[in-house]
Amino acid sequence: MTTYIKDYPRPQFVRKEWTNLNGEWEFRMDDQNEGEKERWFEGLKQSRKIQVPFTCETQMSGIGEEEFHPYVWYEREITVEKEKRKGHKAILHFEGSDFLTKVWVNGRLAGSHKGGYSRFSFDITDLAVDGVNRICVKVEDVPDRQIPRGKQRWIKNNFGCWYVQTTGIWKTVWMEYVPLISLASVKMTPDLAGGCLRVECAVDGVDFMTAFEEKELSLQAEVTFEGRLIAKASAAVMKKSFELKLDLDMPREDEPWGVYTWSPENPRLYDICFFLHDGNGAPDEVRSYFGMREIRVEGEHILLNGQPLYQRLILDQGYWEKSHLTPPDEESLIEDIDKIHALGYNGVRKHQKIEDERFLYWCDVKGMLVWSEAPAAYEFSDEAVSEFVKEWTDIVRQNYNHPSIITWVPFNESWGIPRVKDNREQQHFTESVYHLTKSMDKFRPVIVNDGWEHTVSDIITLHDYEEFGEILKNRYVRYEKEILAGEVYHCGFKSAFANGYSYRGQPVIISEFGGIAFAGQGSEWGYGSAVETKEAFLKRFDAVTTAIKEIPYVCGYCYTQVTDVQQEINGLMDIRRNFKVSPDKIKEINERQVGDLRKI
Repeated sequence: MTTYIKDYPRPQFVRKEWTNLNGEWEFRMDDQNEGEKERWFEGLKQSRKIQVPFTCETQMSGIGEEEFHPYVWYEREITVEKEKRKGHKAILHFEGSDFLTKVWVNGRLAGSHKGGYSRFSFDITDLAVDGVNRICVKVEDVPDRQIPRGKQRWIKNNFGCWYVQTTGIWKTVWMEYVPLISLASVKMTPDLAGGCLRVECAVDGVDFMTAFEEKELSLQAEVTFEGRLIAKASAAVMKKSFELKLDLDMPREDEPWGVYTWSPENPRLYDICFFLHDGNGAPDEVRSYFGMREIRVEGEHILLNGQPLYQRLILDQGYWEKSHLTPPDEESLIEDIDKIHALGYNGVRKHQKIEDERFLYWCDVKGMLVWSEAPAAYEFSDEAVSEFVKEWTDIVRQNYNHPSIITWVPFNESWGIPRVKDNREQQHFTESVYHLTKSMDKFRPVIVNDGWEHTVSDIITLHDYEEFGEILKNRYVRYEKEILAGEVYHCGFKSAFANGYSYRGQPVIISEFGGIAFAGQGSEWGYGSAVETKEAFLKRFDAVTTAIKEIPYVCGYCYTQVTDVQQEINGLMDIRRNFKVSPDKIKEINERQVGDLRKI
């Protein structure tokens, strides 16, 4: 991939001039919220050191205090180079900061952002000076159940499957120099049937009322595959947003689609470079990549590139022992993907987290399917609706271009919508989020609400932690009609559909099961009875996994889970990424063909 630059935070939108601002910052807690009143943004005194992007709760931050602190401050100096400023804007980027972030440059406010899981940027050109500049950041986090928080606890101690909170900056901070007239975004949609890539482009820095009296502006795109030029296209830039179409169709005997397709077995990617010309050269150059693949639902099947796809997924919460939600480094992301492949899975359900975009890049490169799931709130209110919709639409837009993402999951197990079973307001909310997501991405399936009590959903997903394979299989085979009619199916209290909704012939996936834990590991827990030996683990894992494969109408599964997470000890690996049982044996069970061979 010609776009790859190690540690580059946004691998699908690459420019040459950038500066990584991770590393040592000044840090100060502000439990009484006195900082703004006392103007700490003009100089952070009585501070300590922290390693960004690791939060103060983690060992890798250098602090490691798990107590909750509602207000925290950061400060560091950056150098803005005079030569690089000529004809450029200085843009400060935050890949993730939880929850309300305010940023000052040289004591002047640059802007603020709400949301812990979407990325954001500030143009600091007019606030910066040539040479040394002081960046000051205040982050406010609250134990509020109305905001999207995922698996972060909101009480003092961990409980159930909720873990230590994540306060403040937890993803990369960086700066880049962007031409005054620049490419703002690209939305790349593969069209297999048409043999082309459709690109929605947006530019920034142009006054379209006067621009064309002075200069001509055009955008050119070049597509290459393994270094060979495949396609070119260009368009005059007459407005802020416009479209490009790149024809890739070149008939090949080994490719019925006429293009190189992306799949888990063969994750082929095209490189693409965008050149924005203003008549005097190319003021902006952006490199990216894309995969040509089609994901769609047809009746009870999910089709990838026109072929039935049987999904062998594993639930992935993305936690590490010493850094919690933040990956220790890029190599740790690669290690997780490689080990998941070694276990025989072809995809992950990234649970209650929007992962570092470098993870999605490596899923694209290595052929790992991804379900992108929203971090949940845990109360329903007007505030909760507003916060969720804003952050979710940002997330969908920001990650749209990744071919590895094949499913959007905005809701899980009725979290944040506790009365969706019979409450019309909450049902309307889920319907609106479904249709809003579809308005932004008409191709990918959308699941509402994963696990049970579905309203409108492209896939019906069920959670079932039954520990005996034969009981699990018989439940779904014997009671198929009752389950798909919305009658109670799980633990006597949940059904597949909310009141007023019914099965419409969608695909069915068991999207949580397993969760097997070993006995003798303290008071921590898994699902069902703990096992004593590796042999007992494999026997039960085989029984429940094979049982799901033998259910005729089920087209995939998601096992819980990749690793142990804090008090939860039901991973196939421990939190340090050591396999608990032989990965080869797990892989053989996962890849063993059972029943309808076309499904596997």
